[in-house]
Amino acid sequence: MDAICIFLGSNPGAAPVYARAAKEMGTELAAKGLTCVYGGSDTGLMKLLADSALAAGGRVVGVTVQALRDKEIFHPGLTQLHVVPTMHERKRLMVELSDGFVVLPGGIGTFEEFFEIYTLSLLGFHSKPFGLVNVNNYFAPMDALLDRAQQEGFLKAPHREVILRADTPAEMIRRMKGF
Repeated sequence: MDAICIFLGSNPGAAPVYARAAKEMGTELAAKGLTCVYGGSDTGLMKLLADSALAAGGRVVGVTVQALRDKEIFHPGLTQLHVVPTMHERKRLMVELSDGFVVLPGGIGTFEEFFEIYTLSLLGFHSKPFGLVNVNNYFAPMDALLDRAQQEGFLKAPHREVILRADTPAEMIRRMKGF
């Protein structure tokens, strides 16, 4: 395992615990010699992730689309920034560059990225580990939704069990490396 893609918020979130988790994830990735692949933003939790990985001597690769690059500020210290024409190509490149995927708290974009990676796994388009870091019990409602989908016959138990779970970034990286 050489690179892990992190999906997380471009906003800081309401509680300081989210910032601590983003920083811890960046530091842990660098300490384990893992490249951090993410959206490239210089805002919110995304900035904290990149700052901490770079400060710890890690490699950080951003992947974005031209439309966002024209509107947003991207982290100036990235090891590398890929700019592609569409969101579809962005996610395809993130999958290609990464050996696994970790989801930290975030909004709609983060949810969409998680569910796409989950779907691609279930359909056999990748066999890479992926999981949720349940900071501040943030993903409990998502777990309840997935439990309901399973109870109602829309999600099979083995498909529910492929999601790795951890309460801290360090624990998630250990689980991913042991996958």
